[in-house]
Amino acid sequence: MITRESLTARIMRVLFLGLWLVITIFPLYWILITSFKTPGAIFSYPLTYWPEEFSLANYVTLFEKSNFGTYVMNSLIVATVAATVATFISMLSAYVLARFEFRSKTAVLMAFLVTQMIPAFIALGPLYMLMVQLKLVDNRFGLMLIYVAVSIPFCTIMLRGFFANIPDALEEAAMIDGCSRFGALFRVIVPVMKPGIIAAFIFNFVNCWNELFLSVTLMNKDENKTIPTALNGFISSFTIDWGSMSAAAVLTILPTMLLFAFASRYIVQGLTAGAVKG
Repeated sequence: MITRESLTARIMRVLFLGLWLVITIFPLYWILITSFKTPGAIFSYPLTYWPEEFSLANYVTLFEKSNFGTYVMNSLIVATVAATVATFISMLSAYVLARFEFRSKTAVLMAFLVTQMIPAFIALGPLYMLMVQLKLVDNRFGLMLIYVAVSIPFCTIMLRGFFANIPDALEEAAMIDGCSRFGALFRVIVPVMKPGIIAAFIFNFVNCWNELFLSVTLMNKDENKTIPTALNGFISSFTIDWGSMSAAAVLTILPTMLLFAFASRYIVQGLTAGAVKG
């Protein structure tokens, strides 16, 4: 039987979560309806919370006045390659930190943690000078190289926790059966860690997809720009093209939403992993 106190607590919890959901969803909803409004209706008074006339003019203008398809392709290539390479390298480094003992192990972990405490924009100047010397400014490979380097520390720390939760007996049994160390890793441990690896890949992909400061600093040519840099270009000294920016924002959010929708099961498993089924 539900007591009055427990019923009240449940109602308050539902109301609080409902209010939080509205606060969270409303900015996305506003961007969506703004993208479908006609240019003259975006700042009409009084404000309308539903378009009186749905229009695709902002989407047409977006592709007519900018190379948005090129920006999407650049972001997709850079984010996918950087996330894949960073996840693979982080998996190997996390395996070493979880399975082996060596003198500088604690120092390496502390160094990885300290890098997460430093704001990224502080390193913009040194990174830009380094890319200039390497002649990798306005080069997608240079941007991917930096994204990989930036993503490895946190991803390594995260994957190390997954490796630590997998018993050593699994790979020891595989090695007794004739597998090498790498064979045991890729044939036995990696399949067990699939949710964690997918969660790490998605984390890296979303970070690379949404990153702004480095892409704005390193990418000057229009054909090399990524989506965040392109969105920043809709802001001029005196005006902001809200219609085209809203349309671009909607198209930018869609890939990450689809990625989370298809991989949500792995993300939940990866974030809650802590036991190995026998």
